[in-house]
Amino acid sequence: MFEDTYRHKGMRRNLVKILIDKGIKDEAVLKAIQSVPRHYFFDKAFLEHAYQDKAFPIDEGQTISQPYTVAVQSQLLEIIPGDKVLEIGTGSGYQCCVLLEMGAKVYTIEFNKKLYQQAKSFLQKLGYKAHFHLGDGSQGWSTFAPYDKIIVTAGAPSLPQALIDQLKPNGKLVIPVGNEDHQEMIRIIKDSSGKIKSEKHDYFRFVPLVGKFGWKQ
Repeated sequence: MFEDTYRHKGMRRNLVKILIDKGIKDEAVLKAIQSVPRHYFFDKAFLEHAYQDKAFPIDEGQTISQPYTVAVQSQLLEIIPGDKVLEIGTGSGYQCCVLLEMGAKVYTIEFNKKLYQQAKSFLQKLGYKAHFHLGDGSQGWSTFAPYDKIIVTAGAPSLPQALIDQLKPNGKLVIPVGNEDHQEMIRIIKDSSGKIKSEKHDYFRFVPLVGKFGWKQ
């Protein structure tokens, strides 16, 4: 059903080279992007777009993130195999697959019912095992908290306290914060005593975070 040919693998190798040129250094991130067949997330008619370094529209007014954005967020998380990771915004499921390839145990939340059902079914067909939840990601997923790492794949108006509370000591939260047009990538590091340190990284553009602590309900 799913074809991953030499041509596809070659296109992924070229994509990885682009990411290296843009400054991605984490070998685990590059290896994961090399491993996940991104074209599986695209209609066959759009194969040429699958390995370009750009975002692409999917259902429900959402996008599959630009590979560079996926790589930056994944690199900032500094995944250690076995990490319990909360992903806010399952979307297409591509970022989830990259994290799984890096050895993370992923708990992923999607607000949109159609996208949730599609991603859950599709990733299971591909053999990727994650914990899926339909709900308001801006409030986190307290059932399985705390988490080693939390990644938010939608632009937030501010930093949701609920996510900081669900982060383990020595944990990291990566979240784009800003207005609805562009956001600054923020990395929050919680030390062993629970104290918070905030770092600012580049500007990006994400779809808006939806929910109680997002842009819209």
